[in-house]
Amino acid sequence: MLTFLCQRLLGRTQCQPADPQLPGEKETEAAGTCREEDAVPSLDSGEISRTDRPKKNTVYILVAPPTALQQKIVKAGDKDLDGQLDFEEFVHYLRDHEKKLRLVFKSLDKKNDGRIDSQEIMQSLRDLGVVISEEQSDQILRSMDKNGTMTIDWNEWRDYHLLHPADNIPEIILHWKHSTIFDVGESVLVPDEFTAEEKKTGMLWRHLVAGGGAGAVSRTCTAPLDRLKVLMQVHSSKSNSMRISGGFMQMIREGGVRSLWRGNGINVLKIAPESAIKFMAYEQIKRLMGSNQETLGIAERLVAGSLAGAFAQSSIYPMEVLKTRLALRKTGQYSGIVHCAKQIFQKEGAAAFYKGYVPNMLGIIPYAGIDLAVYETLKNYWLQRFATDSADPGVFVLLACGTTSCTCGQLSSYPLALVRTRMQAQATQQGGPQMTMSTLFRHIIKTEGPLGLYRGLAPNFMKVIPSVSISYVVYEYLKVQLGVQSK
Repeated sequence: MLTFLCQRLLGRTQCQPADPQLPGEKETEAAGTCREEDAVPSLDSGEISRTDRPKKNTVYILVAPPTALQQKIVKAGDKDLDGQLDFEEFVHYLRDHEKKLRLVFKSLDKKNDGRIDSQEIMQSLRDLGVVISEEQSDQILRSMDKNGTMTIDWNEWRDYHLLHPADNIPEIILHWKHSTIFDVGESVLVPDEFTAEEKKTGMLWRHLVAGGGAGAVSRTCTAPLDRLKVLMQVHSSKSNSMRISGGFMQMIREGGVRSLWRGNGINVLKIAPESAIKFMAYEQIKRLMGSNQETLGIAERLVAGSLAGAFAQSSIYPMEVLKTRLALRKTGQYSGIVHCAKQIFQKEGAAAFYKGYVPNMLGIIPYAGIDLAVYETLKNYWLQRFATDSADPGVFVLLACGTTSCTCGQLSSYPLALVRTRMQAQATQQGGPQMTMSTLFRHIIKTEGPLGLYRGLAPNFMKVIPSVSISYVVYEYLKVQLGVQSK
């Protein structure tokens, strides 16, 4: 349940060398930071037995400050990124960290009596797949227990962990999934973090399957609005104004009610490969960045998520082009996905499958960055103001945060998305010029004005709330069916 509990209580803390001493200063044997190896014996080395008495702790006097710990605290609390921690930032760090610690304490306190005992520690670690004996659990208690009661109250828990930054709180991760839960048809969100327990037990793949199924249902339900958006992006102009009701009637007259779902098949099919590629790329990029933490900071997540999104989009981009062409096709033009792909390859060559690739890649950073920043801001605001007994925000808060962040992300990158769609569709417009990205931008501004970059925005926003709502409901249902534990 709480991976950082294992790191803090079961892992060994190695000694850090002292800072270089000043000239003329006497060397001292205790010039390094303290060592916890003797305080908490290893759980897998057989050092503890029922008959052996615990060894006495060796105490080292701290002469030099623990530099690594200082750096962690500064990084966690430095809001203005000036590399320093002023008094106001330090107070904010303490309040924020204490709030997270209280959430963790309440999740460990299974009896709700305000104390954590040996059995509760054993159960929590067992949930992580770590089986320990009662003697070992007692040793963990003694490392934090100040008054000899063999239980840990809130004050003891807080004092022990307050100056140890722990931003990988799995309870918060568990309840605040974002990209896994919400699907608005644009797969450029930064991937969710998963706890070590979810990765070890295979629960993360069940989360991804549930998210993929929710996305398929959500996209199918909102496909008419998505196709209308594509038509308005490509065909709507000052001289050919297309309204929402008129667009729907035009589609039905041309191909019947079924034509409202043109392009949805390929849109659903690309969910699985894109999600899998993006998640695996994200994990590899985290390793290449040298992160040994379970979760990354916001800036690191943005970099890793954007790179993973770019890699995934590059892998499945031909499917994006096929989706646009199938959504714009007329009745009888293509018999299916394979026929459409053959026609494009024969008439335009392989390069046609990457039309609009550049604006698509450029749109990833503003979309993912603003979506992540808004979502994390709203999440942290709620945790600071309203999280008292649990990190679970409830369905309405989740939906509100997800809808707001997705809307802001789409609004920021919409001009690039429109240019991408027009470049993908250029061959479908008979006699139309083949424009580059910059030429197309200038042409739209010159002929339609700045508002021309936002054609189709209305149906795009109309599908956000139903998309988020449907994907959340289906995701929760599939989680139950797949046996995903919500804890």
